Amino acid sequence: MTTSTESQLRQQIDSWMQAVRERDIDAIVAPYAEDVVAFDAIQALHFKGKAAYRAHWEMCMGMCSGEMVFEVHQLTLHVDDNLALAHWLNRCGPADDDSQCGFMRVTVGYRRSGTQWQVIHEHWSAPFDMQTQKALFNLQP
Repeated sequence: MTTSTESQLRQQIDSWMQAVRERDIDAIVAPYAEDVVAFDAIQALHFKGKAAYRAHWEMCMGMCSGEMVFEVHQLTLHVDDNLALAHWLNRCGPADDDSQCGFMRVTVGYRRSGTQWQVIHEHWSAPFDMQTQKALFNLQP
């Protein structure tokens, strides 16, 4: 992987994270390909297409009030010509209540389109306790 490609992807992820913190829906969905398939941690098993995932993001942002924590931890990138994979742990929750913040697992697949990288697959998840079937948001990296 070239340093410039890694820098480009890291900047794209940083900009996307900022867009989420700012609740800027247009900027959030800008890097998604029209044919994105997303496995989000809430609501549906999957979302197909940019419009469907945009609607999901709009619903999610409507549920979040106040300033939010949305942080990348342990970002790893793998790049090969026209495909890239990123994974990280994402700490999220309300900024005014640290006890409600927790970690999610994130994997994002990118495809190069010209000079830009588009998100073609995204997967958010939380580990869960099989006995209680409750998500484990209190785990620490």
